[in-house]
Amino acid sequence: MKPQPQSITSLPPSPTDERRGRVVKYSIAMAVRLICIGAMFFVQGWWLLAMLLAAVILPYIAVVLANVGNTSGGAVERPGAIVRVEPRPPV
Repeated sequence: MKPQPQSITSLPPSPTDERRGRVVKYSIAMAVRLICIGAMFFVQGWWLLAMLLAAVILPYIAVVLANVGNTSGGAVERPGAIVRVEPRPPV
């Protein structure tokens, strides 16, 4: 049985792209946290409590979201057996 060639569209993202995506997710969550902390100076009542809870809980959520693995790509299959090729004798 001839093995199917690996399709480029079925490969997971490169480690650099995957890391960049995690940094972007984390940075967005931390920016929202900073907005919540800033809003605490301008709101009153239960909004103050909501902003405080968001500022306390968002770091945990940011870490969890940033560390979730990419599930969109398929599993990379192990290549078939390696075939040894003997070098040609010099001509």
